[in-house]
Amino acid sequence: MSARALPVLVSKSLHVSVRFFTTLREVTGKKEETLEFPKGKTVTVDRVLKRLTQRYGREFVEYVYDGKTGEVKGFIQFLVNGRSTSSLKGLATRLADGDVLAIIPPVGGG
Repeated sequence: MSARALPVLVSKSLHVSVRFFTTLREVTGKKEETLEFPKGKTVTVDRVLKRLTQRYGREFVEYVYDGKTGEVKGFIQFLVNGRSTSSLKGLATRLADGDVLAIIPPVGGG
């Protein structure tokens, strides 16, 4: 009896999981979602935000972006695999296959 080699599955895409908290969970209707991008293309936090903007529209845009400047609102924090993008390369932080991006709105306290 001969052993048959199993085919090796090579993914042609890169997957990034995005975790949503508080208001963004309400906007998206999800706690987490996995986005797929073509392998070989540079994927950054900014590119993920653009994809989410296309998917979730006006309500997402109004929550994440400043209406006057078009910049991401300063109070929103981004973590890639638990590390703040402010200690990496900000919105230009590159993402790899299997990375987890957490988008964290401000937490109120008192």
